[in-house]
Amino acid sequence: MSSASGSYYIPHQAKWPIFGSIGLFLMLGGFAAKLIGVGAGGFFMVLGALTIVGMMFGWFGEVINEGISGIYDAQAERSFRWGMIWFIASEVMFFAAFFGSLFYVRMYAVPWLGGEGTTGVGEYTGQFLWPDFAPAWPTNGPAHVGGEFEPMGAWGIPALNTLILLTSGATVTWAHWGLLKDNRPQLIKGLIATIALGFLFVSLQAYEYYHAYTELGLTLGAGIYGSTFFMLTGFHGMHVTIGAIFLTVVLLRALRGHFDSQHHFAFEAAAWYWHFVDVVWLGLFIFVYWL
Repeated sequence: MSSASGSYYIPHQAKWPIFGSIGLFLMLGGFAAKLIGVGAGGFFMVLGALTIVGMMFGWFGEVINEGISGIYDAQAERSFRWGMIWFIASEVMFFAAFFGSLFYVRMYAVPWLGGEGTTGVGEYTGQFLWPDFAPAWPTNGPAHVGGEFEPMGAWGIPALNTLILLTSGATVTWAHWGLLKDNRPQLIKGLIATIALGFLFVSLQAYEYYHAYTELGLTLGAGIYGSTFFMLTGFHGMHVTIGAIFLTVVLLRALRGHFDSQHHFAFEAAAWYWHFVDVVWLGLFIFVYWL
């Protein structure tokens, strides 16, 4: 369509958004039902996840085919870039909420329960209800409601995973340099290395979770430390998995010759997302594992 400032692309009506909405409703509703013990919750959670996966295959496939056909102009490219920027900004806010919760608990809630502060809550509640509560982090809560556990150390698998993700950030940047030089072998090698490092990270984190549950007594129900630990690291692990799948699709497209030095937004979007999960992990390593 034309306008006073030039032409722009108006997407056709698509059926995929409604499928995405249905999938999210089923997945999150099923998860909530499973948490409260409803037997069918797990089924609907899986059904919703499969619906979302099918939606993504169909919708992204359409966008890829439209891009290859050449119907997107510079304005459409800018729209895609701004869309990805705002998406990452929303992800920043998502993790900021969890980091904010961790900060609030450690710096305010736990000390108040131990009697510190001027609100009076800790002074009286700590004295009469939990006289033996020590306001130290990590904690399983007053009266040991989370059970006994050992905290996760920083210098084993977490430190190794930090090195892995930092290295993957370098390999995806190296792949980008290759793309800008139209050096397809360098692009492909860099993507393969990044994807391998990403899935290695997820595998090591899965082993870390197994170790936490079976040997440390550290579970999602292990008080406020357990819940914040698994919510932050678990959602990050999910994002690493999504990013690795994203890069895998980009690799398959690169093998088919879809990108060149001038047109490669899909690669840039995947690289931006990957650098985002790298930065979030640095915050996790410092504030969840180390301090």
